[in-house]
Amino acid sequence: MKQAGDGLHLPIRQVEVFGVAVPLAAGGFRNAYMVKTTQRSVIVRVRGQDGAVGLGNIDPSPGYSVETVEQSLQAIQADLGPAVIGCNAANVQRLLATMDARRQGFLDAKAAIEMACIDMVTRHLGIPVHQYLGGAVVDTLRFNAWVGIVPPDEAAAEALKWQSRGFRSAKVKIGGGILADRDRLTAVRQAVGPDMALRVDANAGYDVEQAIELGRMLEPLDIELFEQPVAAHDLAGMARVRSACAIPVMADESITDHASLIEVIKAGCADIVKLKVMKQGGFTTCRRMVETASAAGLRVVIGHGFGLGVNTVAEIMLASTSSAVMPGLECVGPLKTTADIITRPLDLGCGTLALPEGPGLGVELDEANLARFRFA
Repeated sequence: MKQAGDGLHLPIRQVEVFGVAVPLAAGGFRNAYMVKTTQRSVIVRVRGQDGAVGLGNIDPSPGYSVETVEQSLQAIQADLGPAVIGCNAANVQRLLATMDARRQGFLDAKAAIEMACIDMVTRHLGIPVHQYLGGAVVDTLRFNAWVGIVPPDEAAAEALKWQSRGFRSAKVKIGGGILADRDRLTAVRQAVGPDMALRVDANAGYDVEQAIELGRMLEPLDIELFEQPVAAHDLAGMARVRSACAIPVMADESITDHASLIEVIKAGCADIVKLKVMKQGGFTTCRRMVETASAAGLRVVIGHGFGLGVNTVAEIMLASTSSAVMPGLECVGPLKTTADIITRPLDLGCGTLALPEGPGLGVELDEANLARFRFA
């Protein structure tokens, strides 16, 4: 039923949800948490009463995400999907309130539904999602390459490969020993020279003293940022790392909802924050958090390292709308998977991509691959 203040009225008739498991390239990737060989993701398709369709996608990863894939699927199937039937997809505030009333938390699951609704609304309006979010401030997006926890010579070769393809920045994973980390970063810097920006990501793998020692070792290598050097809850410890090292510190695992971002700002423990559309609960909250970080004088990195095409485009769309977002987006999941669930997979291979122009997210579901990779 239409309510006062709804304006555009696009009632939701159906919420479909699918689990897919897509193999990763090169046999998988190692970080401080695990060796990952498959990307297990959630796909949501929302249908309106007028036949309109919208797509959502989240890509939870163990160690990063509060929810597992199975928990997200269950929450959408049992609670959140049924709760929004009949809701106006064009009234996101009421949509989010309805989901919050049904089940607290589950930001990833809620993000998938909100993303699909915004895709449906913007398709209906004939505009790209970035215009719906306020308008793009860049026309071409740059992406950040990555190097796993591998021996120094392999790391150097990987970084050179990305540099030769056009990437101007790369993240090097660290963990398992600060001397090995130092040697890996030294080899990479020597290989790529001074012109490639290098980031390091500890995935909360070190204690404060180890992180400080490593940070000081890496200072001569001109590192762009030191991501989540210590445990997510240890904001005081991260503040100590920040004050003891010259390398800018970025908070990632420490941030989930808007309140946790405020706590990071109050603790003075980060120069940069990393945000993701799915992790923050959707476009609406994530965009607000970008503005909060910017108002506090922090820069922002956008992106999830493992993911499929729908979620990747969502983060590209959001990233394009704020000058607080640093070049070098980390939504590079399509570079790591052997296939995708959209009909025209994104080509990020040269490190840049022209901003998609929609309407909506500008992608369509590949029904054959959805069936091929679907799990019960």
